Amino acid sequence: MIEVEQLTRRYGALVAVDSVSFSVQRGEVMGLLGPNGAGKTTTLRILCGCLGPTSGTVRIAGHDITAAPRLARAALGYLPEQPPLYEEMTVRDFVDHAARLRLVGRGVRASAVDQALELTDLQDVQRRLVGHLSKGYRQRVGLAQALVHSPAVLVLDEPTSGLDPTQMAGMRRLIHQLRGQRTILISTHLLGEATSLCDRVTILAGGRAVASGTEDELRAQLLAEPSVRIEIEGDPAECAAALEAMECVGAVQRDGRCLVVTLNTGTPSARSAVNGAAAAFGLLSSRPADGLEELFLRAVAS
Repeated sequence: MIEVEQLTRRYGALVAVDSVSFSVQRGEVMGLLGPNGAGKTTTLRILCGCLGPTSGTVRIAGHDITAAPRLARAALGYLPEQPPLYEEMTVRDFVDHAARLRLVGRGVRASAVDQALELTDLQDVQRRLVGHLSKGYRQRVGLAQALVHSPAVLVLDEPTSGLDPTQMAGMRRLIHQLRGQRTILISTHLLGEATSLCDRVTILAGGRAVASGTEDELRAQLLAEPSVRIEIEGDPAECAAALEAMECVGAVQRDGRCLVVTLNTGTPSARSAVNGAAAAFGLLSSRPADGLEELFLRAVAS
């Protein structure tokens, strides 16, 4: 549903986006990660037709954003980091205005507005002025305008930026509700958000895509020696000795009652073999020792 190939954007001598390629499949939630200045917002602006590329191609639902911009934009809803809202309008009037701009037909416009307000849980404040709303509600209004024309693709730029923890949780619940109903691309620098919301991530650094995939795929790309952290009920020393004798295990380190097991290979069969051996010592938990934060740091440093 989103196809980006060799996307480049230059500002004179500055290369803000440098030959970036990635794709997002139908119904998938993709996270676009990177430190400030990595090129995330520039990439999203090009995807949404707000900014032209220097070179490369972008297709939204099969439509080239340069060759067929109207068709591409019709298939897409965009929530910028700072949504441009008309503060003197009521919530309902603003969402209705967005529907008109999106050419939603007169006969279905009222029901489209109702559905967008229901999806974003704004029914109770639909008669209030946008300017009187909290930051969290204003973000929801921005999301409602992005959804009102029922786009197949949703692009969200830092959707929880500036929200307090309660408001962030509410926005994440809304995005979870849209899983599978829309193809979603989320730009964020919050790794916990990417972990909880995204099926896959693409990591940008210095305008380039330096890694892409699920957490397991990132480990395979970025870690020469993946590791697993296990917790057991039995004797850690005995368990460590048993694991060290396994062909797929490179090293075992003690951390209290937990063991950090370095594997010679990142294949699922190696992890299964370690878990099977640890089960004899009362395996309580097993998880990768390198989370998304460690993988992110490795990717941007490479």
